[in-house]
Amino acid sequence: MADGTAVLAPTPLGTLLRRVWTLAAPTTAVSAIQSACQLVEPVLASRQGTAALAGWAVVLPFALLMQQMSAGAMGGGVVSAIARTLGAGRREEASALVLHALVISIGFALAFMLLLAGFPHEILGAIGGPEVAAAAASYCAWLFGAGAIPAWLANTLASVLRGGGRHALASRVLLLAWLGYPPLAWALMEPAGLGLKGAGIAFAVMMTAASIGMAAVVLAGGAGFTPTLRVKLQATLFSRILSVGLVACAMATIANLTTILVTARIAAYGATAVAAYGVSARIEFLMVPLAFGVGSALTALVGRAVGGGDWVTARRTAWAGGLMALGVTLVVGVFVSVFPGFTAAAFSDDPAVVEIATQALAVIGFALPGFGVGMALYFASMGAGRMLWPAVAALSRITLAVGGGWVLGDWLGMGLQGQFIAVALGISAYGIVTALSVRPGVWSPRP
Repeated sequence: MADGTAVLAPTPLGTLLRRVWTLAAPTTAVSAIQSACQLVEPVLASRQGTAALAGWAVVLPFALLMQQMSAGAMGGGVVSAIARTLGAGRREEASALVLHALVISIGFALAFMLLLAGFPHEILGAIGGPEVAAAAASYCAWLFGAGAIPAWLANTLASVLRGGGRHALASRVLLLAWLGYPPLAWALMEPAGLGLKGAGIAFAVMMTAASIGMAAVVLAGGAGFTPTLRVKLQATLFSRILSVGLVACAMATIANLTTILVTARIAAYGATAVAAYGVSARIEFLMVPLAFGVGSALTALVGRAVGGGDWVTARRTAWAGGLMALGVTLVVGVFVSVFPGFTAAAFSDDPAVVEIATQALAVIGFALPGFGVGMALYFASMGAGRMLWPAVAALSRITLAVGGGWVLGDWLGMGLQGQFIAVALGISAYGIVTALSVRPGVWSPRP
C-alpha cells in the first residue's frame, strides 16, 4: 500500500468497537463518576457565596490543567510509550520506562506546587481581581501545595497500568478515591467550617490515598510486568515519553490558557459574570473526562497497532472510538443545549449568575459533542505519535475563543453574547481540525 502497510483484510468495525469498548468501559465509568463528583465542587462553592464561586472558577483551569497533564497529556505519553514498546515485544524496556515516568511526574508536580501554592494571590488576582483571589487563595494553596505530587503520582501509575492494557485495574483504584472526595469535601467545607479551603484539603487527602494504592498495584506487577526501579536513567527512554507527552502538555496548557484568558476578559463584567462562566467552563471541560474513557483505550490500542506497523487498523480503531465518544458526549451536549436554564440553576441559586450561565450554555452546549470527538481523536493521535495537527487544532481554538471574543464582544459590540459565540466557535474548530487529521496522508509511516 501507499503508506507502507501490509495488505491485510480490514478488521470489521464491530470487532474494533468491541476492542475499544472492552478497554474503555471501566475508564469511562470511572470518568463519569469522577465528573459527577467534581460537579459537586461548584455546588458546594456556591453555598459559600458568589465570591467563593468566582474564586473556585478562577482556580478551575489550573486544577483541570494539572488533571489533564498528569492523566491525559503526559499520562498519555506514558501509555503510548509503554503500549508501543509492548507492541514491539520489548518487555524489559517497558519495565524500565516506569521509573522514567515517575521522575517526569515529580518534576511537573513540583512546578505546579511552587507556582500555585507559592503565589496564589498574585496569580489569581491577575485573572479575577483581588476579591476573587482573597476568596480562593487558601483553596489554591492546599490543592496544589499538598495535592500536586500525589495527584501526579496516582495518574502516572494509572497510565502505566493502561499502557499494559489493564484499564479496569487502574479504574478500580481511582474509583475509590473519587467516591470518597465529595463527602470529605462537604464535611471539611461545611460542618468543619473550613469553607473553600476544605475542598483543597479533601483533594490532597484522597489523591494521597490513591497514589499509595496505585503504587502497591503497579509494584506487584499489575501492569503485566514488574517495574525495574533500579535502572540507570536513559535519555532515550525519557524521549520515548516526552516526545508525545510534552506536545500533549503544551496542548493542554493552551486549552486551559484559553479558559484563563476568556475568564480574564469576562472579569471586566464583574465577579458575577466570572462565577457564571465558571459554571459553563465546568460543563465544557466535562467533555474531557468523558472522552478520556474512550481516548485512553484508543491511546493503548492505536499505540500497539502502530508498534506492530499496522496503520490501517490504527486509523480504523481511532474512528471507531471517535464514534463511540460522540455517543457518550452527545447526551450531555443535547441536554445542556435544550435545558440551559435548568443546568445553570443546578449550580447556583443566585439569579444573576443563573441568567448569565444560561446565556452561555445555550450557545456553547451545541459545540460540546464535537469537542468530545476531537478529544477522543486527540488521545488516539498520542498513540500514533502524530501530534502536529492536534496542536494546530488547539491553536485554532484559542485564536477563535480569545481573538474572536474581542472581535464579536468588543469591536462589534455584542458583549458577553459575542464572547460566548467565540468560545463555541473555538471548541468547534478544535473538533473539526483534529478529526480531519486522522487520515492516511498524516497517519502513516514516516519516510
